[in-house]
Amino acid sequence: MIDFALDPELELLRETARSFAQHRLRPHDRDFETARGVDVATRDAFTEIGLAALEWPEALGGAGLGALARALVLEELGAADAGAALTLDPLGPAFYALAECGEAAALQAIAQPLLERPGSRAVLAWNGVARVALRNGRATGVLPWLPADRVDLLVLLDGDAVAVIDEGIALAPLRGAGLRAAGASELRLDGAPVRAWWVNPRGARRALARARLYAASLLLGVMRAAAGFSRDYALQRVAFGKPIAHHQALAFLITDMAMAVDGSRLLVHEAAVRLDRGGDAEEACATAFLEAAEQAMFVTPNAVQILGGHGFMQDYPVEKWMREARALGLCFGGVDGAREDAGRGIVAAHAPLGLLEAQP
Repeated sequence: MIDFALDPELELLRETARSFAQHRLRPHDRDFETARGVDVATRDAFTEIGLAALEWPEALGGAGLGALARALVLEELGAADAGAALTLDPLGPAFYALAECGEAAALQAIAQPLLERPGSRAVLAWNGVARVALRNGRATGVLPWLPADRVDLLVLLDGDAVAVIDEGIALAPLRGAGLRAAGASELRLDGAPVRAWWVNPRGARRALARARLYAASLLLGVMRAAAGFSRDYALQRVAFGKPIAHHQALAFLITDMAMAVDGSRLLVHEAAVRLDRGGDAEEACATAFLEAAEQAMFVTPNAVQILGGHGFMQDYPVEKWMREARALGLCFGGVDGAREDAGRGIVAAHAPLGLLEAQP
């Protein structure tokens, strides 16, 4: 028999995150969007509970939990307010690049001081299309959109290398669509000094994989919330003498949406377990992100459609979840980048020995 039950410790962690999300985030999601950030009391509560230090090493005072614990927490936060989840986490996915390439020394020298300054933000950006040029210890270029109004530390994933920048960062606020609670800015670098630079192909790949899993976990929460809200609405809305959820076409759609959520969750958890075991998980994380992003763009627009005209009104949260799903799907190379990496991993795993090396 297959047992899908969580360990008691992880179940308690999930319930803690769910309670925080339902009581601290969900009731104020529109306020956070308007303010482009969360209030001090919410930030303090998040820190006090310890949700920001889940993966921080025990040797440095953190909880030392793994990717599965983080995925469980992010799903609950994403179901309430994905933008707020990003702005509450001071390091966010930038932690992975520092931990994988800079290891404990980088965490102590670069990340620890950031954690000690309330409200500080580190942002991880993927430089796959070379928008930022890195030459002679300087960074120049433009990142057209980042989900942040404040960037104290920029960590760039640049192929097999990771660059860390904490000076010369200029931000121009954007109106933003999705993830408004996290902010939205265009980031410019004009000869900004590079504080640290590591060339570490495996570390950079694992950092990108863990960042994609981070986004996939938030996407999972977003689509779960959208599917659940629209289902409940359909059970209450009556047309032609019965709830609209009882009409066959809509019943099938609601079922497909629930299947999309559950299927994405299995892939996210599988990738997280692989990471926690220390094995190669780049293909699994890319696949989990790809599936979550594509299924979120099936679930959230259909949630809006189930509500009809109400779905586009801010009186209901489904339009917000649709915007958030679209924005999260653009992160870390987006769907196209994840599809390439997932496909490359599948081919490498199944190709006969020596076949790939023989290709011109």
